[in-house]
Amino acid sequence: MTEPPAEAGPLVQVDGLKMHFPIYSGLFRRQTGVVKAVDDLSFEIARGETLGLVGESGCGKSTAGRALLRLYDPTAGSIQLDGREISGLKGDALRKLRTRMQMIFQDPQASLNPRMTVGSIIAEPLAEHAALGRREMRARVLELMDQVGLNRSFANRYPHEFSGGQRQRIGIARALALNPDFIVCDEPIAALDVSIQAQVVNLLEDLQRSHGLTYLFISHDLSMVRHLATRVAVMYLGRIMEIGPRDGLYANPLHPYTEALLSAVPEADPEAEGARERIVLTGDVPSPSNPPKGCVFCTRCPKVFDRCRVEVPELRDAGEGRRVACHLIEEAQVAA
Repeated sequence: MTEPPAEAGPLVQVDGLKMHFPIYSGLFRRQTGVVKAVDDLSFEIARGETLGLVGESGCGKSTAGRALLRLYDPTAGSIQLDGREISGLKGDALRKLRTRMQMIFQDPQASLNPRMTVGSIIAEPLAEHAALGRREMRARVLELMDQVGLNRSFANRYPHEFSGGQRQRIGIARALALNPDFIVCDEPIAALDVSIQAQVVNLLEDLQRSHGLTYLFISHDLSMVRHLATRVAVMYLGRIMEIGPRDGLYANPLHPYTEALLSAVPEADPEAEGARERIVLTGDVPSPSNPPKGCVFCTRCPKVFDRCRVEVPELRDAGEGRRVACHLIEEAQVAA
């Protein structure tokens, strides 16, 4: 884990981000609704920091990451990179921005072109965005392969000749090719063997230290997020439930959903594991096309009360750099 510089301001600033996908039905394909994949997200990421974004599958984590990189056009909200508004950029302006933002995808096999050699895959961003000669490009490709721990002799091989961990290293080298400031890591270890996961995470940490990178690390592996992230945001059904410094959030979760998630993380100590009390949530996750009125977690929350079913909680300051979207916390603050 790399601590961000103390004096640094946010590199990425997100305010009220929404990503809604239309639903069409009927003979004339009229719009009959929307899928609220991301609904009113607000957070910031400091320079050199790793923000972990966690939550159940289908909660909108990957959609949020893609919207930040402008792979999707946001429905509403503001996205700022280094103080510059980028949510409405189009054409050449957006193309120029690509050099500063990159993505490491979840499935290293699906994200690599099987008809291209490793050298060609890593060189593709350079060919699109950098004015380099053939010799300079070749030297840069070999340098990137060294940085991610790939043998230079692999440059003329194809992706199917590599293991999952090696393919992910190819994807990381491609993401580094243009010296970006910000990288979205979309569950980069989920498709890898457990024995390889730690190697890839350690590589990401080393690269962050040497290149001054800023990460949004999307994952459902809470143990790995605890190791890598400096701050953690917990997401449910398109909304952030809680966000704050990693140590405080893991030691004392404030939102009932965060409590339930962390109660499922196994402990290495047998005594602690034996004493662990699992919070089992009942019911299914509601559809993002028809979210509950009020708090989106109200249908499964073990601490729900009447206000939760009618009023959407705001993401409020809870002290020590933490923000929580929960009426219970708000009422406790008022009572205090």
